[in-house]
Amino acid sequence: MNFFMIDGELAFAFVVNSMIVAIVVLIHHEVLNALVHLGRWIPVRHNFAIVLGVFGALLAHVAEIWLFAYGYYFMVNSPYFGTLVGNFNGSLLDCAYFSFTTYTSLGFGDIEPLGHLRFTAGLEALTGLVMITWTASFMFLKMQKFWDI
Repeated sequence: MNFFMIDGELAFAFVVNSMIVAIVVLIHHEVLNALVHLGRWIPVRHNFAIVLGVFGALLAHVAEIWLFAYGYYFMVNSPYFGTLVGNFNGSLLDCAYFSFTTYTSLGFGDIEPLGHLRFTAGLEALTGLVMITWTASFMFLKMQKFWDI
């Protein structure tokens, strides 16, 4: 077997995963950008602006996690990606639970990916780490600007 040969299923998984990650990054960028613009348009106290920023960022993370959950649901119900096993019944809610634990790198371990879904799970953990760090950096800069310490 040639090391550089990629089978069709792996290529399909790569395309689907790339699309999910690209959409997640765009969602995150747009939400943080909207929060910056919202802060300029709405005259609120600086402390309340920080609270709005936290809630806005949390909503972005939840939307991103659900995007991965729908991706898992699609992939689990497709013959090309593998499956999730363990305490998993194939429902969208179980896919969301797995996505929440993977995105946050909590990983209880009661659901395990098989096949190409292992790549998706690892990619989601990495993406979640980057998005959470991006949010932390954004909030730090906003708090540094608004709070006199």
